[in-house]
Amino acid sequence: MSFVLAVWRESEPIGRAVARERYPHAEGSMLKERFPDEDVSGGLIRIGADRVDEVSNAVFAFARDEGLVCYDPQRDLVHNREPLGAYPGIQLHTGDGMVATDPDLGLIHDVLGTMSVQNPFVALVVYGRHFMQVSPGSAGDYELEFKEGGIIRATRLDDLTEIRACFLAYATGDRSFLGEHQWSS
Repeated sequence: MSFVLAVWRESEPIGRAVARERYPHAEGSMLKERFPDEDVSGGLIRIGADRVDEVSNAVFAFARDEGLVCYDPQRDLVHNREPLGAYPGIQLHTGDGMVATDPDLGLIHDVLGTMSVQNPFVALVVYGRHFMQVSPGSAGDYELEFKEGGIIRATRLDDLTEIRACFLAYATGDRSFLGEHQWSS
């Protein structure tokens, strides 16, 4: 089994529907130069199951560094160059192994919809400073955690829309979500 990623240049951020249409035709010679040992054809890279985490995370970083769009057709996720949040170097981690540095706000929004048994958490991390993490709860709700200054706060929310609002507020440096919910510490 292999895993496919596509990278190509766009003049502006694109959505998932556009990415689904364009990724089979992705072109780019830089991908083969950067990943000479992988199965690369134009802007598509096929990664063996045993190397998915390592190589896909490197491809996300490569796309960000080169100003390219990166599309993951398995997860139906687009990593655009912008708009970015407030914290340079912030990392997006998922329970199924995805790591993206400096994720755009659209990717943060969309990846939250991929939580499942196979992807049991999503986290945004600014190492050494703070993080936010969410996991699906057993009652169909979500357990949200926020850590800053050595204090971990937790709350449970019923709606993915609320989770997305908290994550996007956090990513943009807005701490209003702390006053909008009951937190335990």
